[in-house]
Amino acid sequence: MMDKRGLTLVEMLVVIAIVSILAAAVMPLSRMTVKRVKEIELRSGLRTIRSAIDAFRKDCEPTAKKLSTDYCKADQDYYPESLEQLTQPLKLAGPGDKTRKYLRRIPRDPMMTSSYDGDANGWGLRSYSDAPDSTQWGGGNVYDVYSKSEAVALDGTKYSTW
Repeated sequence: MMDKRGLTLVEMLVVIAIVSILAAAVMPLSRMTVKRVKEIELRSGLRTIRSAIDAFRKDCEPTAKKLSTDYCKADQDYYPESLEQLTQPLKLAGPGDKTRKYLRRIPRDPMMTSSYDGDANGWGLRSYSDAPDSTQWGGGNVYDVYSKSEAVALDGTKYSTW
């Protein structure tokens, strides 16, 4: 008697069909996981930048006077002139050469593609005088940031409204 070990063609086709079904089920889950990770990164980036803007304004308010008056301007409502200003060492008020940086670097908007032609970080800016849902920066100061992506999040909202 011959010992026949191995797989028949039918058995191989069944295994391939099962593996294909499992792969088809896993692909949407992996795409959703990637999207969820990007959303977490977006929330973190927005929180980081907004916290830095708020800290800058708090240090500029007339009651605090922690920053040099070179940066704190009443006509800008004590907000920074640009996001880049938050990454530069800013001189503190008072004697000495002490400085403060609010951000090491400006986080990148994870929802914008790397081939985006505008700002390298992809953020939309709003000034204090702009409407809350404005998509055009009025200039003068940076009051808020938003994602320029028109894509829809997992919860059904647009990233630009976060």
